[in-house]
Amino acid sequence: MIFITAKFRIKPEDADRWPEISREFTEATRGEPGCLWFDWSRSLDDPTEYVLVEAFRDGDAGAAHVQSEHFKTAQKTIPPHLVSTPKIVNFAVDQDDWSELGEMAVE
Repeated sequence: MIFITAKFRIKPEDADRWPEISREFTEATRGEPGCLWFDWSRSLDDPTEYVLVEAFRDGDAGAAHVQSEHFKTAQKTIPPHLVSTPKIVNFAVDQDDWSELGEMAVE
């Protein structure tokens, strides 16, 4: 799978509304056949920072995502709400779901 984590710095005046602002893009992406997950979290230390954790089945699914109409729309509608260009970590891993964190096993 292609595993991606990205940090978005949102303009302070838009930070509380970010779930609403990004909703259409989020829902469309989650509806892609190759999307495994697409989840936003808000930083506990910086209320203007949101972290996106997303995964796609494979490189073809990732390519389909960036070529989709909703991605092209987001390229126009998302940046006006940002303080800076998002930071990203993107890599391929040989699995298709989350693994358990054995060091913190619940028994």
